[in-house]
Amino acid sequence: MEPQPDLERSAGMDVSRERAHRAWRSAERIKLLSDKLVSFGPFGLGLDGVLAWVPGANLLYSVGAGGLLIYEAVGAGAKATTVARMAVYLIADSATSELPIIGWAIDTLFPGHLMAARALQKDIEARHGPAELAADWRVWPRPTVRETPTSGKARS
Repeated sequence: MEPQPDLERSAGMDVSRERAHRAWRSAERIKLLSDKLVSFGPFGLGLDGVLAWVPGANLLYSVGAGGLLIYEAVGAGAKATTVARMAVYLIADSATSELPIIGWAIDTLFPGHLMAARALQKDIEARHGPAELAADWRVWPRPTVRETPTSGKARS
């Protein structure tokens, strides 16, 4: 019988630094969108907290954003323990949204997506080093640079 390769190690080795850092940046966007659109010192409020008060919409958003985080974690070759920890944070965040009033308040205050995104980012940084963000990464829509046929100069 052949020895089984260590799946946790082989998954991380097959992922390029560029792919892992792309996952890191996606996690950064999700955590800001979900839990830090507006910050009050150490506290933040994002779509997850606002949608907590809209029955059904929050669960849809929470599961969608959580699924995207898990997808990025698998694509980045994150350790199985990291993915499991992320899943616990995301399940806890999504489960509270089904309880009227008290659950919605808890969901508003519990930064499950932020915690899951940080866990993924720490895993990526441990294996591939810190990722860098472009200075204009929060600008939406991104400015485009086009060549003009007559001048050859770029404009935005």
